[in-house]
Amino acid sequence: MDQAAERLDISRWKVHDLIRSRQLASFKIGRCRRISEAAVDWYNSLRTEQEAA
Repeated sequence: MDQAAERLDISRWKVHDLIRSRQLASFKIGRCRRISEAAVDWYNSLRTEQEAA
């Protein structure tokens, strides 16, 4: 999650909020929550589109 937060330039808590609200896809492996690079890229492009509008 720290890496996703860094790539998106947001706080770790904001990443948690995005996952909870289902705006950022994630999956669990055991007790660890993971976010794929594709999900980070998708959210980043979505955010870029919203800022451009």
